[in-house]
Amino acid sequence: MNWKLVAQLSLFGLAMGLATVFAIPSNIEPVFWLVVFGISAYFLATRTSTPFRHGVLVGIANSVWVTASHVLFVNRYIATHPQEAGMMKSMPLPDSPRFMMVMAGLGIGVVSGIVIGLLALLATKLVRSRTAPSTAG
Repeated sequence: MNWKLVAQLSLFGLAMGLATVFAIPSNIEPVFWLVVFGISAYFLATRTSTPFRHGVLVGIANSVWVTASHVLFVNRYIATHPQEAGMMKSMPLPDSPRFMMVMAGLGIGVVSGIVIGLLALLATKLVRSRTAPSTAG
């Protein structure tokens, strides 16, 4: 298990967590995540022998950073993300936005980790097929 790589790639989660609080609106956030997932998948494909497992761990670690950022700056996050604030009010325990963020963050971390893992498997196939020696003589 390459814990150093997981930790390094999870720093994208810290950057995204802070950026989504202070700079990135929710309508363009998925584009940034797509780039993060793609970069993570490439590095996992080229630097690990178990890219799916590492991808799941990177997704979970990302969600820890993002959730911590959102919980720490909850008032700023809610002020700049009215759609998400509205969704929280319709969920159980609407008076506890931090708790709702933690609960949602856990699920999102696992799901995003599976997506990163699957992308890393795909990237592994693409990278290995490009670097495979030619059999033509």
